[in-house]
Amino acid sequence: FHEKPFAGINGSGKHANWSVGTDTGLNFFHPGKTDEARKVFVTAIACLAYGLCQYNEAMRCAVASAGNDHRLGAQEAPPAIISLYPGEGFQAHVEAIVAGGDLLGYTAERKAQSTGCTASMPVEANCEDRNRTAPFPFCGNRFEFRAVGSSQNCAFPVMLCNAVMAAGMAHVARLIEGGTSHRDAVAQTFKENRHVIFTGNGYSDVWPLEASMRGLPNLRTTPEAIAAWDSVKNKALFRTMGVFTNEETEAVKHIMYENYITSLTVEAQTLLQMLETGIVPACAQDLEEGAAFSKLAGERPALYERIAEESEKLQGLLDMTPRGDAAEEAVYLCSVVKPQMGAVRELVDKAEGLMRRGVYPYPSYEELLYAHHH
Repeated sequence: FHEKPFAGINGSGKHANWSVGTDTGLNFFHPGKTDEARKVFVTAIACLAYGLCQYNEAMRCAVASAGNDHRLGAQEAPPAIISLYPGEGFQAHVEAIVAGGDLLGYTAERKAQSTGCTASMPVEANCEDRNRTAPFPFCGNRFEFRAVGSSQNCAFPVMLCNAVMAAGMAHVARLIEGGTSHRDAVAQTFKENRHVIFTGNGYSDVWPLEASMRGLPNLRTTPEAIAAWDSVKNKALFRTMGVFTNEETEAVKHIMYENYITSLTVEAQTLLQMLETGIVPACAQDLEEGAAFSKLAGERPALYERIAEESEKLQGLLDMTPRGDAAEEAVYLCSVVKPQMGAVRELVDKAEGLMRRGVYPYPSYEELLYAHHH
């Protein structure tokens, strides 16, 4: 599925459910019932906080695509700012640990869910999973990466989750092996990376400002995200963890640019074809049919003329796309061609509401949404 096929109507995405455990069945992200299991749980989240904080741009790249840019931060999907939501209760526990408290003390609340079936086992839900605006929330025994695009294969985002988690585990291990106590290693890791933890409203206008003050990047578009992919820090991560060589990291960057450029170019060309063979002829037909009733024409002549003009402008801008440098081409398509596509689309949406059924050449919003009710 395309992440956002129709403006003003919710698109679609994926939730990548992810956890880490051992071959003996120990789930690092399950709070557990023993002191040892609870220490593992707290330590694992410290490792994850480190990974998401230190390699934030890489995690943003994990969900970067032309289609997903329409959704992230658009009131139907998490923002493009990658933050960690372990729950308000756990955030308070983090503050207590940083202040000198013990690793133990956090108890994950769970509430019984009524299923209406007396023959089934009780179903319990995690009380921390309340924030639908969070890109990376805790869900009882796992984390969900909620920013994945619907057209994406989850393997790439999950691979990066594993890589940054491994980096966090290596960091904590180095501290402990260097003589720092287990408690102090976790506390230090939380203290240095807790600014990636956010339990507020990700849709709030205040969050981007707060994120900026915290030092968290807000890479709103795919070209911005791709540009940060092959940083020295990211290359070192991939190389150290055996994920990519430096050459492979560069190759992935070129592939991401190529996918983005191809997607936007095909969409722009398709839009132009729809305008040329469908919308513009329909505008001419509508004007011709209403010629005898000039007083009823209203805004049609001016609107249809603007559609033709803006279509020509879109064609001209697409023809001027710079070639040769993938980064330059991607930025141009994103900042110049895509806004013009949106401008044309807004005009055509207005025309859709003016043309009678049978003249408008494509299924209308009404037909797409309500035809099954007829």
